[in-house]
Amino acid sequence: MTGSCYLLKTPKCTFLLDCGLLQGPKTVKELNYKPFPFNPHEIDFVLQTHAHIDHSGLLPKLGSTGFKGPIFATEGTKYLLTFMLPDSGYIQEMEVKRLNYRNLRHGKPEVSPIYTKQDAEDCLSLIRGVDYEQWIQVGLDVRARFWNAGHILGSASIEIEGEGGQPLRLLFSGDLGPDNKLFHPDPDAPANFDYVVSEATYGGRERADTTTIARRSVLRTEVVKL
Repeated sequence: MTGSCYLLKTPKCTFLLDCGLLQGPKTVKELNYKPFPFNPHEIDFVLQTHAHIDHSGLLPKLGSTGFKGPIFATEGTKYLLTFMLPDSGYIQEMEVKRLNYRNLRHGKPEVSPIYTKQDAEDCLSLIRGVDYEQWIQVGLDVRARFWNAGHILGSASIEIEGEGGQPLRLLFSGDLGPDNKLFHPDPDAPANFDYVVSEATYGGRERADTTTIARRSVLRTEVVKL
């Protein structure tokens, strides 16, 4: 799973859940340079699950190509993005600088970075911090609630509810962390959704059952090896 980005539409608004950078082989990464398959000007807002670049790394490109709405994220995610997005922009610039040096030697045209460090810094002003487990009105007919995903600082599964006679209830998992971690609480969310959209990077693999004591034992073994 890479380049997480879901486009959702209601009768009154159009929005994204995540806007991630595609990572992997060259043919996959080249897709980041192409236009979005939607019009950024038409996106009303973004709901951000967490700060990892495969979920957030194209937010600066979104902002530099016409999106001016709010990006809703937990305070932890907002904090991490203040460092990660400008750093990602700097990396884009440096990679393109090296590429253009090679292109010049081979008579190939120059290319522009996916976005710049300045684009990323400009994007930060769009991020609005939200609390866990509190309903917020994010669109004219949409409200959302963020639940701890137990993955990294600020990570969240996002509950979305549309307004109307029979509201549709959705849950987007983002990345979920395992149980029994020392630095993050276990994932949490309510039940009785109409649809759950869950990422499945390890969908064909079962995690081994573990405990806090077992995790400490593994860590101790590795440290002693050093």
